Amino acid sequence: MSNTKVLPLSESEAPGTAAPCCPPLAERPFTAEEAETAARMFKALGDPVRLRLFSAVASHEGGEACVCDISDVGVSQPTVSHHLKKLREAGLLTSERRGTWVYYRVEPSVLAAMGRLLTMAPTAV
Repeated sequence: MSNTKVLPLSESEAPGTAAPCCPPLAERPFTAEEAETAARMFKALGDPVRLRLFSAVASHEGGEACVCDISDVGVSQPTVSHHLKKLREAGLLTSERRGTWVYYRVEPSVLAAMGRLLTMAPTAV
């Protein structure tokens, strides 16, 4: 029997919804739904502790990090858990429980979508 258990996903973490759905800012005005999605993402990353945690997961070897490897960000463990939950709710991280530890991943599609969102369209000469 395996000790691996996938944590329950919130609605925002369901497969296929991990990546922000928004086009590049300069492409066209956002719809109300796209603006909500982008705002959730930016709000989650607007906290320095969350940004550090997101960066720690994104840059960790193998593309995933155990909470035990990334929790040294200057706040208590319950606060780390709170911030990781906010990142998961925003669709920026996914998580999986393995035994007593939880492992976090940044979906590659999330990083790609974030890059596209902030990319300026090439200007015609």
